[in-house]
Amino acid sequence: MYTPKIFVTVDNVVIRKIDDIKEILLIKRLNEPFKDYWALPGGFVDENEDLETAAKRELQEETNIKVFQVKQIGAYGNPKRDPRSHTISIAYFSEIDRFAIAEAADDAKEVKWFDINLLPVMAFDHLDIINDCKEKFHL
Repeated sequence: MYTPKIFVTVDNVVIRKIDDIKEILLIKRLNEPFKDYWALPGGFVDENEDLETAAKRELQEETNIKVFQVKQIGAYGNPKRDPRSHTISIAYFSEIDRFAIAEAADDAKEVKWFDINLLPVMAFDHLDIINDCKEKFHL
């Protein structure tokens, strides 16, 4: 019997607007792979968990930010996107209030807001996800 070895993850593009500047919330990874690189908040989908529920849970676990509505950006399935194994990520977009306070938790070493047009070197394929989000939602 064939047992698939593909995992499903979720990633969150979270934007806030301050005056005319759009900022994106990133986490600094605590663990390998890409330890100490900036990444989108996200992680593995639990067994029997809805994708949107997983996205909201992972965002809250890593940043203490709670969102009620997310919009799907797309699916990312390049077999080489994660050096640990073949993972497929479903990416989500949400906008939050400029006064929301993010705090690093779980496997996030640090959280920081970045100008969406001035991003650091990113982990995985997260820059591609951000660029797709910018295009799809006209950010």
